[in-house]
Amino acid sequence: MEGLSRDSITSIIDLPDDCLFLIFQWLDCNCDRESFGLTCRRWLNIQNLSRRFLQFQCSFTNFTQLIRSSLSQTSPTINTFHLHRLFTRFQYLQSLSLSGCTELLDLDLRQLQCCGSNLRTLFLDCCLGITDRGLFLVGTFCPLLTVISLYRCNITDTGLESLANACSALKDVNLSYCANISDHGLKAVTQGCRQLQVVRISASSEVSGIGFKGCSSTLAYIEADCCKLEPEGIMGIVSGGGLEYLNISGVSCSIKGGDLAPIGTGFATSLKILNLRMCRAVGNESIMAISKGCPLLQEWNLALCHGVTITGWEAIAFNCHNLEKLHVNRCRNLCDDGLLALRDGCSRLSVLYIHGCRRVTTTAIELFKCYRSNVSIKGEEIMCIGPNLASKQ
Repeated sequence: MEGLSRDSITSIIDLPDDCLFLIFQWLDCNCDRESFGLTCRRWLNIQNLSRRFLQFQCSFTNFTQLIRSSLSQTSPTINTFHLHRLFTRFQYLQSLSLSGCTELLDLDLRQLQCCGSNLRTLFLDCCLGITDRGLFLVGTFCPLLTVISLYRCNITDTGLESLANACSALKDVNLSYCANISDHGLKAVTQGCRQLQVVRISASSEVSGIGFKGCSSTLAYIEADCCKLEPEGIMGIVSGGGLEYLNISGVSCSIKGGDLAPIGTGFATSLKILNLRMCRAVGNESIMAISKGCPLLQEWNLALCHGVTITGWEAIAFNCHNLEKLHVNRCRNLCDDGLLALRDGCSRLSVLYIHGCRRVTTTAIELFKCYRSNVSIKGEEIMCIGPNLASKQ
């Protein structure tokens, strides 16, 4: 067999597109990925079609970026022209952030028809021009969405209904500071999306929590701080049975005494992290029920819970065998006897956040340190506790 002639020698330029796609996927360095498309138009097309994530310069995906963006710069105008060019170029996007594009309008989202069929994650935080019509277009062009963030969007229950009907695979929904939604829209989401794992409705003033009633057991993470929750709504929140994280800090004054007791009635046995910070009127009846009914509880924030007295602290000490972190900052009715009960109980406690408790003496704290040297006493007050879900998306 004769050897190959020089004319038959192949180069990398002769490789089929499938091979070039594989080569691109194996590039770890961002610099190499960006340089890949500079070779020729064909390679640029490979690079474009391989892109899975797009975030505009004005976008932000967490609270820190939101504050910095609002203080330091004015968001550039993003319109249909820009979106059409980008979505035509990047047709296989799986994650898209338009957060901070405050001038974006409903009709601009028609361009999602170019790339929406593959989208799994969509951030529209602070897109103030997006209404129910825009949400309808999102549902139409992005049926496979699993994550959507609508922080501060001007949407109503009507938009949520259309979204839930079109995107039944949703797992993570952020409706925080959406002032025009109610339990009716929340119910449409919780009933229509049976794979839900995360729901955020912080500062949604028209939500009482009843919309969670009958939610899926997959729902494990709920943020409902600064909402006007009602006792029946609390029961709805835990009705799914799979809750692991719950934040209802700063709950309305209508919640008092034993109104949070439903958390401990057997529906939240998987609960591991509970934030009740600034639930000032919550009393011992709720604390006793939760301490008995949530055996897996690992972190509990009770800062500024002035209604908890010695009976409540003793219940925590006696029943919370898995509690590792406890926040009691500025609790007016935590006294030396209450601290003594915590010292003698909570065998797995590793961190105690305490300061500003006027009825607790320095002597009691020093005795706590002597008897429980394995427990770290910290003076700072932590407002946000729980897992960082943003890092997992």
